[in-house]
Amino acid sequence: MTILSPEYALNCSSEYQEKKLHGRWITLDHLKKILPTYHHSSILNFDSIGKSEEMRAIFRITLGTGKKRVLIWSQMHGNESTGTKALFDLFNYLTQCKDEIAESILSECTLYAIPLLNPDGAQKYTRVNAHEIDLNRDAVDRKAKESKLLRSVLDELQPDFCFNLHDQRTIFGVEGTNNPATISFLAPSEEVTRNVTEGRKRTMNIIVAMNHLLQQIIPAHVGRYTDEFYPTATGDNFQKLGYSTILIESGHYPNDYQREESRKFTFISLLQGIYHIATASNFESYKEYFNIPNNQKNFRDLLLEQKDGRKIAFQYEEILEGNEIKFIPKKVEDDFSAFLFHKKTFS
Repeated sequence: MTILSPEYALNCSSEYQEKKLHGRWITLDHLKKILPTYHHSSILNFDSIGKSEEMRAIFRITLGTGKKRVLIWSQMHGNESTGTKALFDLFNYLTQCKDEIAESILSECTLYAIPLLNPDGAQKYTRVNAHEIDLNRDAVDRKAKESKLLRSVLDELQPDFCFNLHDQRTIFGVEGTNNPATISFLAPSEEVTRNVTEGRKRTMNIIVAMNHLLQQIIPAHVGRYTDEFYPTATGDNFQKLGYSTILIESGHYPNDYQREESRKFTFISLLQGIYHIATASNFESYKEYFNIPNNQKNFRDLLLEQKDGRKIAFQYEEILEGNEIKFIPKKVEDDFSAFLFHKKTFS
């Protein structure tokens, strides 16, 4: 297992960051401003592979010439944009960096990425698509055009590995610590017993490599998402079909509500995971996956402590106003002893 140096990963996460993508609201219009810059690239190709329910284009990016096929998609939930930002950082790295690591990825792997699978939901900053369908619970019925498209791409490419990129809420922390879960991983289950199948072992192997690097950069900020089986979920069904699917949940980092630090750690996770795929001779070692602490729901966004001793807890509601996401505090009734808080204020 070859692990990148923390210094290399952090330097790349800053040097190749796509400056045209920033903040939480990332839409198709934002991507359209970037894609033309790749027209003359000899490394990266892009094409429109279909339309959303509201007839917005869905693009596929292709890089590399290797035999190992990797399929990545982001923003199947329209309001979960960190993975999209990290993907374009990765595209910049692979098209601009000329070192041995980048070259090995491009020569050993062919990467297929669908950044922004749900452009209608992204436009409105909602989880669901234009017909109120959660694409991540539509893998069986495939009622949505976007779900049909993703499945057709899967069937066409038959990838060796998949990366399913999501954002998780600020409520999640890392079990056994006082830290938020900045990155969480999951090797999805294939059925209700959560049996550790050969496909899941391969998935866990990639996660172990990613975790090794992240623990050197953000120690004790990495969690393991619940592997409860969801019969209609995308990752669970792709895993069941034999496609090892790695779920990455980008979460909160202190004072990072725009997820600009989280995007770096998501980029680093992707870079390490794909580099491991490119260089590994086998994907058998997996048991360290179970050493990653569980996610737990133990955070609230804001604690207001008043002069009379009363305490009020708030969770932010994310609202799109104009071209900006506003974080509106909403009061929640909690047992304060059961929660940690990202921010505290006094009045």
